[in-house]
Amino acid sequence: MRFAHVMTAGADDPRLVLVEDDRATFVGDLFAGAPERLQQLIELGDDGLARVADASTSEGVAWHDITGSAFASAVLAPPIVLAVGLNYAAHSSELGLKADTAPTVFTLWPNSLTAHNAITSWPRSLSESVDYEAELGVIIGTAAKDVPADTALDHVWGYTVVNDITARDIQFSEAQWSRCKSFDGFTPTGPYVVTADEVPDPQDLHIWAVVDGQTVQDASTGQMIRSVATLVAHLSTAATLLPGTLISTGSPGGAGYSRDPQIFLRDRSVVTVGIDGIGELRTHCRITD
Repeated sequence: MRFAHVMTAGADDPRLVLVEDDRATFVGDLFAGAPERLQQLIELGDDGLARVADASTSEGVAWHDITGSAFASAVLAPPIVLAVGLNYAAHSSELGLKADTAPTVFTLWPNSLTAHNAITSWPRSLSESVDYEAELGVIIGTAAKDVPADTALDHVWGYTVVNDITARDIQFSEAQWSRCKSFDGFTPTGPYVVTADEVPDPQDLHIWAVVDGQTVQDASTGQMIRSVATLVAHLSTAATLLPGTLISTGSPGGAGYSRDPQIFLRDRSVVTVGIDGIGELRTHCRITD
């Protein structure tokens, strides 16, 4: 199943929709008390998801064309956003950073979350070295604590696309990476969240990024140093991963910082990050003086 948050005409808040091809139905309209946010649906567990699936096949369900719809972030108000750095050998090598024996983990601030087709802006005075990073986003479905890698995927609810936008000059001037990746709008997600049953093997996905018409990243999630299952297991040893937690699993090689000449995001740059079977996420960049 495929879900998204969309904005409706005259409404201030996004609504959760179930998406099939280019049409969608509002989950909140399917039955009394149905969830209006992805987080609420996740917290209902398997029974809630099954009820949505059953209700969506009933007669009288209203389906709408969502072509051209305005999206909100695919993930809204998660308990935490955990990001993993240096999880592809090509990316750690091109940045001149060592992939340590344990994963490099940091948090992304909630203000950084934004939507497909949204405008992300930043002041030129703060950074002129802003980079893109295509990443697979993993969403936890059931609380995970001290789970082994061989059962870790049982705790995954679904997957989404993440662009982990990064101010490289700040990244290399500070020991901690949270701030350089957490400007307002620096974590676009979506447009969709695909349930885990639609992704039999998260290590067998084509992932790519296109900047201003040029393909700059083209890889497979099979190139991760640590698999999704390994990451979930590792993260669950320190603290319980709560339902709705978003894990951004690292970026493959091809970052703009390491290119010759370098490619940084410019005013009016357009970045498209895609993952087969999940979707394409587009970001429009603006630089202010």
